[in-house]
Amino acid sequence: MAKAKREDFEESTAEEKDLVSWVVDHTERWRDYRDSNFMHMWEEYERIFRGQWASEDKTRESERSRIISPATQQAVETRHAEIIEAIFGQGEFFDIQDDIKDVDGNPMDVQLIKNMLMEDFKRDKIKKSIDHIELMAEIYGTGIGEVIIGTATEYKPATQAMPGSRGVAAIGVQESERFFVKIKPINPKNFLIDPNADTIEEAMGCAVEKYVSIHRVVANMEKGVYMKRNIIISPTDETLEATQEIRNYDDDKVKLLTYYGLIPREYLTAMNGEEASGEVDLFPEDSLADDYSDMVEAIIVIANENILLKAEESPYMMKDRPIVAYQDDTVPGRFYGRGTVEKAYNMQKAIDGQLRAHMDSLALTTAPMVAMDSTRIPRGAKFEVKPGKAILTNGPPSEILFPFHFGQSNVDAPAAAQNFERMLLQATGTVDSAGLPSATQRDASGQGMSMAMAGIIKKYKRTLVNFQEDFMIPFIFKAAHRYMQFDPERYPSVDMTFLPTATLGILAREFEQQQMIGLLQTLGPNTPVLPIILKGILSNSSLSNRGELMIALEKMSQPDPAAEQQKQQAEQMAQQAQMALIQAQVQDLQATAQKKAAESQQIQVETQLAPQLAQAKLTAALATNLNEDNESKDFERRARMTELMLKERDLNIKEDDSKRYQDVAMMQMQNKNQQKADFSAAMGD
Repeated sequence: MAKAKREDFEESTAEEKDLVSWVVDHTERWRDYRDSNFMHMWEEYERIFRGQWASEDKTRESERSRIISPATQQAVETRHAEIIEAIFGQGEFFDIQDDIKDVDGNPMDVQLIKNMLMEDFKRDKIKKSIDHIELMAEIYGTGIGEVIIGTATEYKPATQAMPGSRGVAAIGVQESERFFVKIKPINPKNFLIDPNADTIEEAMGCAVEKYVSIHRVVANMEKGVYMKRNIIISPTDETLEATQEIRNYDDDKVKLLTYYGLIPREYLTAMNGEEASGEVDLFPEDSLADDYSDMVEAIIVIANENILLKAEESPYMMKDRPIVAYQDDTVPGRFYGRGTVEKAYNMQKAIDGQLRAHMDSLALTTAPMVAMDSTRIPRGAKFEVKPGKAILTNGPPSEILFPFHFGQSNVDAPAAAQNFERMLLQATGTVDSAGLPSATQRDASGQGMSMAMAGIIKKYKRTLVNFQEDFMIPFIFKAAHRYMQFDPERYPSVDMTFLPTATLGILAREFEQQQMIGLLQTLGPNTPVLPIILKGILSNSSLSNRGELMIALEKMSQPDPAAEQQKQQAEQMAQQAQMALIQAQVQDLQATAQKKAAESQQIQVETQLAPQLAQAKLTAALATNLNEDNESKDFERRARMTELMLKERDLNIKEDDSKRYQDVAMMQMQNKNQQKADFSAAMGD
């Protein structure tokens, strides 16, 4: 392999050296502030979490035990597991919604962005990266991630027909380039920021410093990402190492400092050989204000604190910084937050001190110190205390050997340590943790899962709010905008206004959906507000075809002209049939009334003719079958009996006539009332 000559490398110019000096000077001051206030504590927090003992952990000089309680580790793991479950337990850990109504009323563009982001995030293992960031937030108090972009080569098996050969195909591999956006966990020990700011956006700048393999630096030089500079192996800085090892690997690595922030524009213009814009300076050249005027957002990469590898104005269309960070527990007015280890620190020290003192006392009681008369021990004898050991003495052993007893071990020491552990769990908020939601809670309706997640979110709401507002939502914005800028074929910039939401928004949406489902169950499927409830359920759902269902539901809710006309015709026919029925009923009632009137007239005629008929019958009876011997008496007797019978019949006739008149009158009144009621109903009164 041909080696590059020294003259093949680009030499640093005076303008580049000035830029490097400006960036390094600021980052060194930021590093001094961080190391003085936080570095020592972070290193101790890391040791506590990993269960590693150090000499500075001694509570007294005579302490011999090196035991470290796993109480803090348990609290960190419990809290970390519950927060990760709250973030990813619902399946989808983010959502995207339109903040304005689309022109065509079709939100499919935003839904398409969401689906592609979910696919790309799964391919690039974003969940795993977020898991690491959240764990560092629990340990150090602040979770930091760097949004990186690049291209990756994908290899897929492919089959291609052989030219000139029928039925013969060649099996090979197809290469394709894919653009990706990832988030890389950044240890707070490798991060620098302007101490005057408490957010990434408010800071003048921030920087990531770390060791990378030299082959990665050379590869970026070959791609044109870095300038071709002659770099050497950098010395070791233990504070930048990811873990505290006994001996770090020092070969084939370069210290890189990547600066994201504002720099004076004149440095970039001078490097590019451009002349000044000719703008009038607002401040004198010897003033401090002049050094910080006309700033531009840039990306600067420096190797070994003196070699410039990259200097360019921010290439991102939104001019945002590729750093996202959040506080595990809020500390107002400060960038760095408070983690679980910091909350448990004091109780962890108390537990460790109690346990170590107990272990040391056990050592003194089980293997006590012994004084002896060396003149009465056989010459060359090796004295040691162990079970079954025979000791030769020149005289009574009680006079030659004397053990020193310094009291007994306190049997209450483990109980005291347990009490301290309970206080530690109280300080970290994990004392009432009942574990993650069980499988029995994950019912088919999802209500059990939602209730469990609601409990976790209520408990850690401050942390989850910080995660959503300061980390997840900015990351979704940055990732979507970078895909739109560098991969426009897959991510067309048709809708640049959207609202991402994270776990809290998704849970609130699902809770609202459950309320609407319960309302639908209460009102029933025949409720007139059914379309409104269905729209609310679909709008809060996470279905992939939510937009299509909303459009179909909108069409279903709109009236059909043909169906509406048929409905009107049916209503008219029904009204006509009702009127015909009412008329028939009225005619029937009239016929019945006429029949009753005829019957009444007939009864009256018969009543008037009844006396005449009775008189005729009486005359005939009197004149028929008379006794010749006593004809006169027999005729008178018959005449009196007939007269009585006629009177009785006349009374019965009158009584019957009166009753008939009442019945007829009552029937006529009922007929008139029924006719009035039917007529009123037909007229719609």
